Amino acid sequence: MNRLIYRIDKTGNLKNLKLHEENLSFPKENEVTVEVKSIGLNFADIFAMLGLYSATPKTPFIPGLEYSGIVTQKGEKINDLNIGDRVMGLTRFGAYSNYLNIDSAYLIKLPPNWNFEEGSAFLVNGLTAYYALMELANIKRNKTVLIHSAVGGVGIYANRIAKMFNAFTIGTIGLPSKIEQAKKEGYDEVIVRGKDFKSQLKEKLNGRSLDIVLECIGGRIFKDSFALLAPQGRFITYGSANFNTKSVKLNYPKLIYNYLSRPKIDPLKMINTNRSVMGF
Repeated sequence: MNRLIYRIDKTGNLKNLKLHEENLSFPKENEVTVEVKSIGLNFADIFAMLGLYSATPKTPFIPGLEYSGIVTQKGEKINDLNIGDRVMGLTRFGAYSNYLNIDSAYLIKLPPNWNFEEGSAFLVNGLTAYYALMELANIKRNKTVLIHSAVGGVGIYANRIAKMFNAFTIGTIGLPSKIEQAKKEGYDEVIVRGKDFKSQLKEKLNGRSLDIVLECIGGRIFKDSFALLAPQGRFITYGSANFNTKSVKLNYPKLIYNYLSRPKIDPLKMINTNRSVMGF
């Protein structure tokens, strides 16, 4: 059968994302074919298309890490899924298509009360938040957690997980227009990031120890957040929005400046203050 795909033949410019048609083979014995109804758009997709993501496949490649849809074909060893099942899943790129073949280990049935849009926007963000807090930060009850990009996909799920442990959560946002949304999500304190971020954070902590930081901005925000991390605190970095060019092609002078001015951490000081930095 034929399928439509969005493909990048050369990284560095989002305009290189073009629509193509190609043949799709019958699924292998452990695979199913999914008619894609919705895809999730993630920072990793943008960074991959710009050539800034370390896991970017060799070109040409099809972007897209998560999707939802309907099973239309299945391999001979598939017993737990049927044609017509509504599913959501992950793929190491390749979701920007109207049909895809995927190993059944990488998808699950869509909950009955979820629509396709909800299914395609859950797994990457939800699993990122879960892994950061549960596995790396090893969150315990009554901790203080700083969550950057508080109302982004990861931020929302991270706050909800942290609240299950009765955490005091401080969320940061880039625009005042997002304050109400952050408050609705239940953050105890909200900071609009600016030049006075460090002093704002000190004020919001109000004497509390900063135990966990989920960081995805980079640059000065990284540096100021780490400076206030308490002894035995855990600093989890999972992105760097500071490198986002905010345009369809790379801004090389900005990228070079941000790269050369990125924060440096002294290992000896880490020993003295007993603070951990982890990234994924």
